[in-house]
Amino acid sequence: MQIENVFNDRSDTMCVTNLVAMALLATAASAATATLADKVLSNHATLLANNSASLAFSLYQNMVKEKDLENILISPVVVASSLGLVALGGKASTASQVKTVLSADKVKDEQLHAGLAELLEEVSNSKTRNVTWKISNRIYSPSSVNFADAFVKSSKKHYNYDHTKINFKDKKSAVKSINDWAAKSTDGKLPEVTKDVERTDGAMIINAMFFKPHWDEQFHQKMVDNRGFLVSRSHTVGVPMMHRTGLYGFHEDTVNKLLILSIPLAHKKSSLVFFMPYHVESLERLEKLLTCKQLDDWMGKLKETAVAVSLPKVSMEVSHNIQKHLGELGLTEAVDKTKADLSNISGKKDLYLSNVFHASAMEWDTDGNPINTSIFGTDKLKNPKLFYADHPFIFLVKDTKTNSILFLGRLVRPKGEKMRDEL
Repeated sequence: MQIENVFNDRSDTMCVTNLVAMALLATAASAATATLADKVLSNHATLLANNSASLAFSLYQNMVKEKDLENILISPVVVASSLGLVALGGKASTASQVKTVLSADKVKDEQLHAGLAELLEEVSNSKTRNVTWKISNRIYSPSSVNFADAFVKSSKKHYNYDHTKINFKDKKSAVKSINDWAAKSTDGKLPEVTKDVERTDGAMIINAMFFKPHWDEQFHQKMVDNRGFLVSRSHTVGVPMMHRTGLYGFHEDTVNKLLILSIPLAHKKSSLVFFMPYHVESLERLEKLLTCKQLDDWMGKLKETAVAVSLPKVSMEVSHNIQKHLGELGLTEAVDKTKADLSNISGKKDLYLSNVFHASAMEWDTDGNPINTSIFGTDKLKNPKLFYADHPFIFLVKDTKTNSILFLGRLVRPKGEKMRDEL
């Protein structure tokens, strides 16, 4: 009996000890999660976040000059990271031009790479932001070039880059291997980066991404129907359109004749912001307005408003070779075979940046958190404004915590069958 009591006492003691240990572990885990969520960006990461937003509009404005370019989708923070990779591989003015393009001339090299890495890690954290964002980066070199060990180590550490040689003697096979890698990296969401590679004698950077936002409040799954989307006044395609009425950030710019709608994403650390002209028109007029200053002005005028929203369900895949555009923004040496000094990549001054493929797939649908039904039947949803997105618009994913732009794009031609021609 005494032995039994001893065992019972020990068992009780062990149980209490285990419970205390579990509680301490849970507290530590909770504290770690809170610390991660509340972590403040360093000064240089904050600077680079702001500067990447400026880069976004400069790059976008440069890209829209291309004729026959319809849908656009770029991730400014990923582009900034690609530039960081160029700085890592470059020497002298080839490297310093990266800082100029990023408006970060006074930032030290270590702070540049650490800051860009910190920024991308923060905004792409799927746990704290509850979004699906797959990012895969790879740098290809001609088969005759060997990557320097120091570059491989540093580029993996800061920018999570893979490194691969490629032989373009069999171009068809080489292009297929690139596309197969991108498809595998994005779980099949991005089936193709390019159909061809014209310049095969230099280094090639490839970003392959898939992004799917989750709404803070979901759209009605049963309220999805087929509607017309006016690509132009004479061309309409059928798209699945989703609907819901809720409280959103909204502003009507009567001077510039456009509507601005901000829909928060899950965890409310970022939002999807739409800019849509009153009527179907070329987006050129609206695009000329796009600057960081104008964006701040519009965002400052958003007010919580009852809005009846109709949005097309979107599934878009867009790939851009931005090598030329980066050159026009000031990265003139790295993209020039006669001037580039990327000797940190291979140890030899025999390499230039021949291609920068920036490829993204994005989807949004009805998925999100449960709807807040407490406001139904109240005055809050009376007389809602109408945001009916049945014609081309510009959109961006704005990160609230870092003030950076995660994606910037335009939807001109969604997937869909042609419905009719109008005169």
